[in-house]
Parts: sequence; structure tokens; C-alpha cells
Amino acid sequence: MDKNTITGFVLIAILLIGFSWYSQPSEEELAQQRLQDSIAHVAKKKAEEQQQTAQQAAKANEAAQLANDSTAPFHNAIKGVEQKVVLKNDKVELTFNTKGGTVEKAVVKGFKSLKGEDHITLFDGNEQSLKFMLAGKDMNIVTSDLFFTPSEVTDSTVVMTADAGNGKSLSISYKLGKDYLLGCQLRANGLSGMFAPNYNRMDVEWTEMCRQQEKGFTFENRYASLTYHKKEGGTDYLNETSEKIDEKIEESIDWVAFKTQFFTSVLIAKNDLGSNTLMTSIPQEKGSGYLKQYVAKMKTDFDPTGQQASEFEFYFGPNDYRLLQRMNEECSFDKDIELQRLVYLGWPIVREINRWFTLYVFDWLTHMNINMGIVLIIITLLLKLITFPLVKKSYMSSAKMRVLKPKLDEATKQYNKPEDQMQKQQAMMTLYAKYGVSPLSGCLPMLIQMPIWIAMFNFVPNAIQLRGESFLWISDLSTYDPIVEWGTNIWGIGDHLSLTCILFCVSNVLYSMMTIRQQKDQMVGQQAEQMKMMQWMTYLMPVMFFFMFNDYSAGLNFYYFISLFFSAAIMWTLRKTTNDEKLLALLESRYKENKDNPKKMSGLAARLEAMQKQAEELKREREERLNKLKNQ
Repeated sequence: MDKNTITGFVLIAILLIGFSWYSQPSEEELAQQRLQDSIAHVAKKKAEEQQQTAQQAAKANEAAQLANDSTAPFHNAIKGVEQKVVLKNDKVELTFNTKGGTVEKAVVKGFKSLKGEDHITLFDGNEQSLKFMLAGKDMNIVTSDLFFTPSEVTDSTVVMTADAGNGKSLSISYKLGKDYLLGCQLRANGLSGMFAPNYNRMDVEWTEMCRQQEKGFTFENRYASLTYHKKEGGTDYLNETSEKIDEKIEESIDWVAFKTQFFTSVLIAKNDLGSNTLMTSIPQEKGSGYLKQYVAKMKTDFDPTGQQASEFEFYFGPNDYRLLQRMNEECSFDKDIELQRLVYLGWPIVREINRWFTLYVFDWLTHMNINMGIVLIIITLLLKLITFPLVKKSYMSSAKMRVLKPKLDEATKQYNKPEDQMQKQQAMMTLYAKYGVSPLSGCLPMLIQMPIWIAMFNFVPNAIQLRGESFLWISDLSTYDPIVEWGTNIWGIGDHLSLTCILFCVSNVLYSMMTIRQQKDQMVGQQAEQMKMMQWMTYLMPVMFFFMFNDYSAGLNFYYFISLFFSAAIMWTLRKTTNDEKLLALLESRYKENKDNPKKMSGLAARLEAMQKQAEELKREREERLNKLKNQ
């Protein structure tokens, strides 16, 4: 990047900033816009409330008619008294409400909550709702409006029955497994006459106000998403940051998950949940106690004759990759549900690194009951050990260029004019080739390491094993570690300063200084001048990282800090153990060997030398023509 390019960028930035400032609305215009937005918001809110009131009135009217008509189906199920039924094991405790016959409260045991409790409450009361909706010939049946009678109650089973009269009923049977799976069967008993002859699909509407479970609202929100699994394989999700209302999913799906960073509620259907599913994800405000509002409107098979039950399984538990893999085996449905995909491990190449290396190393170390901070250090050391041959190759390429710098300066000193830069590059490349040095060999090994860095970026924030784990001054490796906090939110920073983020950014600056000094030692002529112009960009990156990573988990920032520390140590060690005189002597012997036997020179070197001679010949002919024109 030369001076003219940088000047152009600066002018473009000034123009953009100036135009933005000039075109920004006045205070009066802003006030008017806020008023209009407020009026529109109130009108929209009022319309939604009116619609909701109308729907509630219609439901109340229908319920009243059923309650007054003793011959109507489900006459006895419209009224009743709410009861609570609890199913539990060592992992979860699920509370059912007989009004609606579904799970009202889900508690995951063995994990600390923000309030210091020894369990996590995924939802409670009206925060979660599940409705099975059946369209009859004369009436619509909505399970959330019915009172169910519990029977066959144990710690792991319950049958909820809604009486339809005359020996007819609708039943929902539940069975809690040994871990986090809850089996569910919905069956019609003698109700076939209430539906059209070809009726075989029912509507399912599932909603949840997703609770904030971690300290870092912004960071947790990045990993909270409405995720679904396609029947043909693979998962997808709604955008985590933007509002999506009734987003149509055209593919057939197996399951829907209301996911946070470390915990998930999943609804799995034995048969598919149909195509054209409508899904909603609405981000909530910081401080509300909630991350997202989720809604999934689906369709699935229903047999009015009762010969076949509509079967489901629910998962209420942690996002642990290995645990979710086991759930695939425990699931009673004959299909690969791939629940482990709820733990995002990155793009295909990155995912394979995490799946076949990082996970196995992490499992091995965690089974040794080592502190999670030490685990991150050991993983970093292992990765540095694996990539050391590539790092050494990259360094040695730079070292060769460094010891050849005086010879390059001498060989290219006649090409100092701007119009001679191409010839200068050709001369440099030819000389490198004669000495058996490839400048590109220093770049490729560093590029190969990129997938590893990205793999850890995806792995660490999703590792539930780091949740609540302390190390040194860090109280929780899964969230930020503030040294200073304040009440108000500052744009770009937030409401705190993270110590591990500061350490990461400072170490990045120091490592950048080290690499810049090394690169300057191998630059020739105008390259060195351009390098000075690029330094400010190198130092700007850590500042940008601070604004990006201040909200990120302390574990991720700590990993990058340790990784940079070891990288600097390796670079320093290689510099101290490299004998420049011996390296130059080796290159000289290689140069003499190529000179004495040109056939040994690589094809690239020969081509570069031919190109240089051709360029010199063209330059000589051009100068001769110019001299002739001057003499005429």
C-alpha cells in the first residue's frame, strides 16, 4: 500500500463522515420521527391487544357454550381445578399442570444458577406453553383449554386424560427416562366421529420466553437461537440478532430446539413436523431477564381412530456434545436426530478439527479432574507442538530473507526509479530462486494454522465444562471477568472492562511489534518504506479486538493470551538459536552449486532469470530508441 492509496482511503473516509454529518436529521426532525414511531408503536400494540382480546373472548364464549351444554364433547374437561404432578430423576425435575396436561416447569439439576441455586430453571408457569390443536367437524379442540385427570402417577410416569363423555377421551402419556429425555404419546380414544374422514394432521404450537442463564447477556445472546433439524439431515437456525416473525421453513423437520448458550429445550417428533413450519424469534431487552421469545407453529400426524399415537420426545438439559450424542442412542425413534449439532463447532473444515481432535483431547484432560484453566493451557501447548514444524519453516524462510537482505540491496540498487519497480521485483525473485529461497514458503504454513485458531474460537464458548469454573482471578471461565463495572452501557465497550481481554490485546500489540521488527529486517528498498505505512494498521487490530472481545468469555480471551505468549516465546527461541552466519554460508553453497550447474536450478528460477534478461533487453532497446530520437 503506497502513500497515494492511503491518501485516497483517508479522503474517502473524510467524505463519508462529512456526508453522514451533513445528512443527519436535525433535532426537530428526530423529535418528529420519535413521535411518529411512538404513535405507530402504540397503534400496533393496541391492534395486537384488540386481536388478543377478541381471541380470548371467542375462546371464553366457546368454553361457556361447552360448559352449559352437557351433551357437548369435553363438557366435563372445560372446567376443573389445576393440579401439579412432578416427575423427577437425578438429572431433571419436571412439573406438569393438569390444565393443558403439559410440562409447566423444567428444572435441570447439578448446575449453578445466577442466583446461586444448585439447579437451573429453564422455564416456569406462563414462560412456556405447548398446545395440541385438533380441527373437529363441529368444534376445535385445544389441549391448553382442557383439564386433564392424572393417573398411573410415579416418579417417572403419568397419564393425563381429558374426558370427552360417553367413554371417549384424549390422553397424553409421559415417561421420563434415566437422563434428560421425556417420552410423550398423544392418543385419541373413540373420537373418530368428531373429525372428517380424511383428517390426519394436527397443529402444534410451542412457545417459550427463554431465560437469561449467564452473567454476560450480550455474549449469551449470540449463542441463543431457535434451531431445527431437517428430515434429510443437517441443522439450521433463525438469525440470533434480528427479529424473525413467522419465518416459513419449507423443508420437513424432525425437531425444534429453543436454545441458549448452555441449555436447551427440544421437541422431537417420531414422524416429521411437516413442511411450511412457522417460526418466530424475538430478541429481548437487556435487563428483562430474558434472551429471546420463541414460537414454533408446526403440523404432525394424528390418528383420530386411536390405533396409532402421535409420539414425541422432549429433551430438557445441557448442551454437552458427548451427552447429546448419547441421546441419539437413547431416543426411541428409528432415525439419526443429530442432537449434538446443537453444540456449534464451526464450518465444515473447522468442525472436523474440533470433532476429531479438540473434543478428544478435551475429554481426556477433563476426565483427569484438572482445573479448566490448566486444561486450556495444555491444549494450547499441544496445538503449538503440532504446528511447530510449520512455524519453524515459516521462521526459517524469513531468516533466509533477512540474511540475504544486504545482497538484495546491492543487486537491486540500480532499480530505484518508480518505473523500475517491476524489474526490481523480478531481480529479487531471481536472486531468491538462485539461493533456493521461496518467500511464499513463509506464508503458507501460517495460513494452514488459521483453521486451528478459528476452531478454538468456536469450541471454547460452547464448552459447558468451563461454566462456573474458576482459575486464578477468573471466577467463571465461561463469561467475562470484569475488573471495573459501571451501571450504564457505553457504546462499543458495554458496562465493564474485562481483564483477560486487556491482557489479550496488550500481548497482541507486543507480538505485533516483534513480528514487525522481524519483517523490517528482510524488507528491501521501497518495501521498507511501505512497511512503515502499514505499521499503524497492525497496531490498530488489537484496538479493534478489544471492542470485539470485551464481552467474550474469559476462557476464550485467556486462550488467545496464552497462545500469543507461547508464540512469542517460540519466536524468541528460534531467533536466539539461529546462527545467521551458518545460514548465510549454507545459502552461499547452494548459490554456488546452482551457478556451477544451472540444470539444478528450479524451473521457476530459470524462468525468472529469463524474464529479467528479457526486461533488461527491452529496457536497453527503449533507451537506444530514445537516444536516436534525441540525436535526430
